[in-house]
Amino acid sequence: MSQDRRPLIAGNWKMNVLKADGLSLAGTLAQNMKGQSDAVFDMVVCPSFTLLTEVGNAIADSAIALGAQNCHAQEKGAHTGDVSPTMLEEMGCQYVIVGHSERRADHGETNGGVKAKAAALQALGLTAIICIGETEEEFDAGQTLEVIKTQLTGSLPGDSKAANTVIANEPVWAIGTGRTPTLEEVQDVHALIRGELTKALGEEPANGIRVLYGGSMSPENARDLLALADVDGGLIGTSSLKAEDFWAIAQSCV
Repeated sequence: MSQDRRPLIAGNWKMNVLKADGLSLAGTLAQNMKGQSDAVFDMVVCPSFTLLTEVGNAIADSAIALGAQNCHAQEKGAHTGDVSPTMLEEMGCQYVIVGHSERRADHGETNGGVKAKAAALQALGLTAIICIGETEEEFDAGQTLEVIKTQLTGSLPGDSKAANTVIANEPVWAIGTGRTPTLEEVQDVHALIRGELTKALGEEPANGIRVLYGGSMSPENARDLLALADVDGGLIGTSSLKAEDFWAIAQSCV
């Protein structure tokens, strides 16, 4: 982690957790956060759309931010089943994940579509968590850096900055598998991302944007990953569903 960038610990609950468990999880995290007034990290939880209002209420008096897992690029219209950025803003969301590998793979989302979503969020003052990452086949073929560069440059709006943009590097082959790249491999990818951000946006904006690691970060490996120079936090899946594990990862920032 860089001393110039405040770590962000983001929980992606995906399509998990019903109301009772979600409120319990959010309530425990909120109490923990209230008890740590000198926290050196930021925290955001991203539940399913059905829980946004109630989880938002549960964390309202804490320093935990509310996030969503996806959005449409348009403000309104004939888009059955979609949710607009303005709807998420109205529900109290500050962050929105876009371009997650599961959206890219399962729903055919493209770099251009992710860029449009991110731009719509930024226009409202929300922060887009833009996800990028290579598949196992691409990793095995030695194409990681090429894929990361292509996805980043294709998904990043031109006026991105630290206040409205977070990048999440999520090697697809490491998500939910318990596998992780070596620390050297993670740092190499994150350094590439920082370099590409600098080329696209300039040195000052690039140095301020947080780049998260998002592939099976756990209480066991978080401290080593977070110690890397260009890892500024984590986008956490499985370990975000247990308050004890998620909080332990956050404490690795201390």
